[in-house]
Amino acid sequence: MYGQQEVERPPHWSDDMRHAGLAGIAITFALVAEAGRVDAGPITFLTALPVAKSQAVVRGQYLFIRASGDPTPANQDLTVNAFPVAVAFGVTSKLALFGVVPVVSKSVDVTMPGGRRTLDATGLGDVVFFARYTVKAVDLTESTFRIAPFGGVKLPTGSDDTSGPLGVLPRPLQPGSGSWDGLGGLAVAWQTKQWEFDADAAYKKNTDADGFRFGDEASVDTSFQYRVWPRLLGAGVPAFLYAVAETNLVSQRRSEIADVRDPNSGGTRWDVDLGLQIVRESYILEGIVQIPTIDRPNGASLRNDFRATAGVRWNIGLPF
Repeated sequence: MYGQQEVERPPHWSDDMRHAGLAGIAITFALVAEAGRVDAGPITFLTALPVAKSQAVVRGQYLFIRASGDPTPANQDLTVNAFPVAVAFGVTSKLALFGVVPVVSKSVDVTMPGGRRTLDATGLGDVVFFARYTVKAVDLTESTFRIAPFGGVKLPTGSDDTSGPLGVLPRPLQPGSGSWDGLGGLAVAWQTKQWEFDADAAYKKNTDADGFRFGDEASVDTSFQYRVWPRLLGAGVPAFLYAVAETNLVSQRRSEIADVRDPNSGGTRWDVDLGLQIVRESYILEGIVQIPTIDRPNGASLRNDFRATAGVRWNIGLPF
């Protein structure tokens, strides 16, 4: 089989792209009514994004991932470009619904017996739906605090049988996973006039598809946004500039092929992220760079060099 002979194992980047589906890229919404107020929020994760009742949040991001450091003769170098579309609706003051539709492009340069080759795949990725419900809300004069569990499902909408020059590409290089997967966790948000803190803890249970199963994934994310300009609030201020610091801890179990664990898959990664947000009345421009402070993949797997994200977010008041 091509995936076993030419690229000897599914590399460590197998589930990284699927986790990236909880970002989002902007689209223009046909329901534009009056624009709602836009708050700062986390850049690298979606679960703590503020959504008010009768409001839609449309978030757009371009995500770039680079991974290398293959210790085998294959000397693989991975590049991922992702364009996920995220839309959130505030059903009530407590219930928010989220949907994420990603488009992904993955390519890997690999050394084969005939020389250096590039294998790639582009297409619609796996769509994610989840709901978040606020169980605790504390609103004070100068701050607000929220605790909200969330849960949802990832659908196998992306292709998992794309072929290359030598046959079907390895599963980690496919746009989709082919499996129905569940996810759930808890999000926390604490906001003041000067700063905001967000965090989440999540677990994703992956299932089998055609004899392949990605390892289950646990993650913890935190984000701190601090307003650096203007220092004082006042009438007529056209925009706010926030400095953003985030961290992402991801631990993934080994994948399984025909119920046999792949020793060269899964692992633990901790990123430290620095970014900026320009917050205007109805939209946000944002960008961030993620640097792997700890990257411990299992076995002979790729290591993440860095990730970069840039995007736009709109809040849209709905006529109901």
